[in-house]
Amino acid sequence: MLENVTNPTEGMTAKEMLGYYQKKALQDAIEGKKKGELVCWSSSIAPNEFCEAMGVHMMYPENHAAGVGARHGAMDLINVAEAEGYNGDNCAYARINLGYVKAQTCVGDQIPLPDFVIYCNNICETLVKWYENLANELNIPCIVVDVPYNYEYDPPERSVNYIEKQFKTVIKQLEEICGRPFDYERFEEVMKISVESCNYWMKAMGMMGVKPSPMNGFDVFNYMALIVMMRGKVGCRDTFKKLYEELQEKAANGFMAMKEGEKYRFMWDGIAIWPYLGPTLKTFKSMGMNLTGSTYPGAWNMSYKPGDLHAMARTYTTVMNNMNMERQIDINVDCINTGTCDCVTYHQNRSCKCMCMLNAEKMVAVSEKTGTPYVSFDGDQCDPRNFSEAQFATRIQGLYEMLEEAE
Repeated sequence: MLENVTNPTEGMTAKEMLGYYQKKALQDAIEGKKKGELVCWSSSIAPNEFCEAMGVHMMYPENHAAGVGARHGAMDLINVAEAEGYNGDNCAYARINLGYVKAQTCVGDQIPLPDFVIYCNNICETLVKWYENLANELNIPCIVVDVPYNYEYDPPERSVNYIEKQFKTVIKQLEEICGRPFDYERFEEVMKISVESCNYWMKAMGMMGVKPSPMNGFDVFNYMALIVMMRGKVGCRDTFKKLYEELQEKAANGFMAMKEGEKYRFMWDGIAIWPYLGPTLKTFKSMGMNLTGSTYPGAWNMSYKPGDLHAMARTYTTVMNNMNMERQIDINVDCINTGTCDCVTYHQNRSCKCMCMLNAEKMVAVSEKTGTPYVSFDGDQCDPRNFSEAQFATRIQGLYEMLEEAE
């Protein structure tokens, strides 16, 4: 068995379980590092099932950077990175993480340095040089999963075959790094748990579509940490199963997440603005607008048949940032319909250009298909210098007025 049969979270709410397992993952990594166990830093949508099967402690620089940003500590590390020559046009997550490697201190949680890194460029190409730099600076191995961009609507077989071959190489690399044979039996069990975790994650997120929504959509951004860093662990699966059950019960009882009333429902396209989560939430809340749809959480919908490496390879190439325009449009339309959204907000994220580079065309096409009004606003996932509260409030006020006029 992967986990002890004793359940340490018995009687906890999903929110309490979220906090417990986040803290446990960090503490386990810190203690494991002291005992000589391996720690890996991973990109957010790399196939962590391989490392999990080998008992490697996984830490996620993107998660860590988001936490630092939410605690208003981003600039301390960004300044360190920029003093080292990293340009301000680079991803803020990367600058925070590279600054952390130099400073080895930050606001909030301190994560142990890695013994090796793994990245998968299915979400962006910045990861290539970011993780190469980490490996060079720390003199550690770097495992790479290269994923071709999908110019076609569905991933072509040649791409899936290419990724599957790389997965087999990852196994060999892990055997060398860990100094023991790959545990295929545990790997299949981890795959099963990962798929179950993602299944409950998507079911819970789907509950936002209920009217009135039993969930404030901004809570999604907090829960997302677990699906990124622990989807192959029983604790992750159990947390999202609990969350889904809680939301079902709330919906059955007519619970309304927005006590003031849910006048309008909107979709948020893009990453959250971590240093300004409070102000962005308050702006929407003041107008009775609830976030009931987001394309971002669906990126972790890892659905495949456990034991099938080919199906797993297909899943890891089918990530929104790696999809062509036509499929991205359909994903947005589906998200709007599932969340019964009245409008859309597009975060033009200076840190994540690959996520918003298609927005100029996409938001027009989505609006034409759904009839929903939209606005875009400038921002940044973690660099507070690239976001204006005043501009954001003005744009959302304009969207609210469009909705009012349409009634």
